[in-house]
Amino acid sequence: MNQLHTDAFQLINPDALYDPRSNGYSHVAIVKPNMRIIHIAGQGGENKNGELSEYFDQQVQQVFYNIQQALASAQAQLSDIAVLRILVVDHDADKLQALVAIMQSLWRDQAFPACTLIPVPALALENMQVEIEATAYTA
Repeated sequence: MNQLHTDAFQLINPDALYDPRSNGYSHVAIVKPNMRIIHIAGQGGENKNGELSEYFDQQVQQVFYNIQQALASAQAQLSDIAVLRILVVDHDADKLQALVAIMQSLWRDQAFPACTLIPVPALALENMQVEIEATAYTA
């Protein structure tokens, strides 16, 4: 069984389930009692000026930048995220590959959060291709 412990939570990939690390997530997140919970609203790929790149990978990079800024405002960081919910417009294998590559670069040598990817037909803004909501925990 593959596990990671932090001060706030434990991430587990049970041996009885396939190893999801190549797809950028963990199966189980167990949060310890009395942790500070940080909910990050779904972040899209728009920059501070509300502009969206036309390219999926650039939107994903901007999403994670936005998430990092939101976490920093709560004195937290990417490694404090236990759960991600990812919405992708017109999801396909190429988009999954780009998403996983970016997540692997961000969670280098760390366990990935528990994660659900949900294909959707559209998001809040025209031309928005990805939106990611995060839940982080700190001691």
